[in-house]
Amino acid sequence: MAPFVSPDVLVLAGGGVVGEAWMTGVLAGIEDGAGVEMAGVEAFVGTSAGAIVSARLAAGKRLRRPPDPADTRDAGEVRHDGPVRTVARWGWAATAPLAPVATAIAAPGGALARAALLARVPSGGRSHARLQSEVAGWGVRFDGRLRICCVDKRSGRRVVFGAPGAPRASVAEAVAASCAIPWAFAPVRIDGREYVDGGVWSVTNLDAAPARRGAEVLCLDPTASLRTPLRHAFRVGIEVEVQILRRRGARVRRVGPDAAAAEAMGTDFMASAPAPAALAAGYRQGRALTQTPLVSSG
Repeated sequence: MAPFVSPDVLVLAGGGVVGEAWMTGVLAGIEDGAGVEMAGVEAFVGTSAGAIVSARLAAGKRLRRPPDPADTRDAGEVRHDGPVRTVARWGWAATAPLAPVATAIAAPGGALARAALLARVPSGGRSHARLQSEVAGWGVRFDGRLRICCVDKRSGRRVVFGAPGAPRASVAEAVAASCAIPWAFAPVRIDGREYVDGGVWSVTNLDAAPARRGAEVLCLDPTASLRTPLRHAFRVGIEVEVQILRRRGARVRRVGPDAAAAEAMGTDFMASAPAPAALAAGYRQGRALTQTPLVSSG
């Protein structure tokens, strides 16, 4: 059997409350199956719900596991924090209408099209103060490893906080901005500019990964389980991003929910009820992944 190859870079996509649970389960399963610490990878790239998971890893916080059926203690560890649950549920619904625009990564008019759509987004709305306060309490800072993807509301361009040359921001501000869903939440103002959900640009933002030649990149994409026109729109952009990384010499492996996980997750990624089952299915899938090398087949 080929040895398990731990990734150098983790890219965690958007995907709602159910996707957040599945990604958490997969990573916890990999940790337990391979005896590795996912918090120790070289770099993290997070978008929307993936930004929350990435920030938790960068903060060195332990990932949730499914509860032991024989354990009668409070299973609070598997509950979704209120801000996380709310952000993911609203995010999936509100970001979806912009997906076709987000696939035009290389199109000259792509940013202008986004800006035109985002110009209609009101500056008011639900606040991310609770989420921002929660993330701030984790004590995580940008140290060169963590990158959080957002979109500048005025220009329509992607901004990757934590990357070289990016505007200054706290991790808490960046995570809140990456989850600032148009029409559902107020944009997050950072140094005089307003930012919205990174999923407006791409569900994965794979091409933002700081992947050196020969690096192993693992992308967890909860939306891969969807069989809808929306997923087709996502797939076009993701394929472009994968090729960008491969031209840099990185090896890329994308993992989506397997059949059992997809069934557990369902199709309503905003619903919180399937989250415990998604966490458990992701954990089982993560452990299974440690039996095969985490490398690209191409």
